[in-house]
Amino acid sequence: MAIERTLSIVKPDAVAANRIGKVMSFLESGGLRIIAMRMIHMSKREAEGFYAVHRERPFFESLTKFMSSGPAVVMVLEGENAIARNREIMGATDPAKAGEGTIRKALGTSIEHNAVHGSDAPETARVEIAYFFSALEICR
Repeated sequence: MAIERTLSIVKPDAVAANRIGKVMSFLESGGLRIIAMRMIHMSKREAEGFYAVHRERPFFESLTKFMSSGPAVVMVLEGENAIARNREIMGATDPAKAGEGTIRKALGTSIEHNAVHGSDAPETARVEIAYFFSALEICR
């Protein structure tokens, strides 16, 4: 199995609800290692840059407004098949459809307020990690 890196974001809803530690516990218990982490408060422009791939989607405005509404925690995760593993731990985008024992089932309240973001592919992970972290900030 391949050791990969992926980006994880504890979204503003979960930060406001004091759920950062719970999210980290899910990730670490699931076999992922946190190798970089920081709390940020994205500006609307930064959120628009991060989610630029969704610019033409109907939810873009709402998503970027939400992601810039309060602090979030960005993390780089590492582990075997980290991208797929993180997506499994997060659960389906819609918390109502997420499996038992997933972050979104336990902590999410809606499709948008679903507690976490995670990269969906290796190239996406590289771009997303580089958006928030320099190579010097990532520990092994």
